[in-house]
Amino acid sequence: MVKLAAKCILAGDSTVGKTALAQIFRSDGAHFQKNYTLTTGVDLVVKTVPVPDTGDSVELFIFDSAGKELFSDMLDKLWESPNVLCLVYDITNEQSFHSCSRWLEKARAQAPGGSLPGVLVGNKTDLASRRAVDSAQAQEWALSQGLECLETSVKDMENSDAPFHCLAQQFHRLYREKVEVFRTLV
Repeated sequence: MVKLAAKCILAGDSTVGKTALAQIFRSDGAHFQKNYTLTTGVDLVVKTVPVPDTGDSVELFIFDSAGKELFSDMLDKLWESPNVLCLVYDITNEQSFHSCSRWLEKARAQAPGGSLPGVLVGNKTDLASRRAVDSAQAQEWALSQGLECLETSVKDMENSDAPFHCLAQQFHRLYREKVEVFRTLV
């Protein structure tokens, strides 16, 4: 039984639901806070995620960062050496989806070797009648960037823990691959 620790960056434009996603995950879906104050720096959420069929777990240190450009310069130090990325956009806001390229570039610039596994999350599926970003378009872009792609409604608590379980599994898989490489060298 192995317990790993991973630094997870939660990135995306402001008001896409990053804080709500982190908080609903922290509380195991116990409560959805309707009013949030703007994140002006970084909030830290720590939670252990079991990896299915292994007995192992990954303790995710989730850095929920401000989405306003005003705060982006201070993120460089806080984002240093991430292990995984949770990139969030609002399915009703096309600009938030297009901004994902910029957020991804910024996060990968902080990652060792420029490689950063992650997941693209389209939030607010409860507002499907106002959808501005096609699921297939998001899936295609995520795939081209080497990211998993999921949609969620934090408000309806649908699929809200899936991104973090996916990230834990990705990190665990990378760990196992590195252990195997190490074993071949010894």
